[in-house]
Amino acid sequence: MLNITNLKGCGTALVTPFKADQQIDETALIKLVEYQLKERIDFLVPCGSTGESATLNLKEQLRVIEIVKNTADGKVPVIAGAGGYDTKKVIETAKEVEKLGVDGLLSVTPYYNKPNQEGLYQHFKAVAESVQIPIFLYNVPPRTNTNMLPETVLRLSEIENIVGIKEATGDINQISDQAMLYPDDFIMLSGDDANTLPLIALGGNGLISVASNEIPGLMTQFVHLCLEEKFKEARKVQKRIYPLMKANFLEVNPIPVKFALSIMGMIEENYRLPLVQMSQQNKEKMKKVLTDLNLI
Repeated sequence: MLNITNLKGCGTALVTPFKADQQIDETALIKLVEYQLKERIDFLVPCGSTGESATLNLKEQLRVIEIVKNTADGKVPVIAGAGGYDTKKVIETAKEVEKLGVDGLLSVTPYYNKPNQEGLYQHFKAVAESVQIPIFLYNVPPRTNTNMLPETVLRLSEIENIVGIKEATGDINQISDQAMLYPDDFIMLSGDDANTLPLIALGGNGLISVASNEIPGLMTQFVHLCLEEKFKEARKVQKRIYPLMKANFLEVNPIPVKFALSIMGMIEENYRLPLVQMSQQNKEKMKKVLTDLNLI
């Protein structure tokens, strides 16, 4: 396993390609990972929300992670998704994922049952105690309807193998609070492409990106400019890629990014219910964005 205690840069929240019969398209997944490596992405994150993890059974989830890890072949870290709303099941999944030799886990706050802050602390404490590998917390209230407060994250940061957080609240005030509160060695990654520059300016370490599925090279360049505090140059890059960041959320993620990848020739445009194709109007908007970036 690679040492990720000083993780920085841009990682891709990988989509999970499906065939028309709903089976995992392993060939397309390998092709996508190889594209990421060619474009010098810093790390890979399979089986998060962008990877439609909620519709993968455990066998499928482990197979996706195994393919990504084997294709990456130690060139970049692999941080695999292992989260949910049932602590016992999350622990079982985390143990199985750990056996694959991944470099870390990304675990989302429990959704639907809406635990309070003590419940969140006890949940992640239990998960962390069940495995040895590093864990990144994932706070994304727009999806889970649960916001893990900075004070709770600070408590969790005292647990040895909880090393960082993917922060996707979209709340710059909360991000500022976190930057002032967390220990210097606690890794803070943006979970929102568009908020990456301010998060890094406040002391963050990088990004787990949706747009890097489509433009891994540009997103990595953008993040590295931010990390080097070359914010004037970073703003120029963001101005160029911002329309794609926005277009990827014309409808719920990952519907737009999978459509984009399909017309780029990377994957087939297949989803698992309850996700379906986006409207024709939005498809035309996405096509224009991709054309402007010379991606199609």
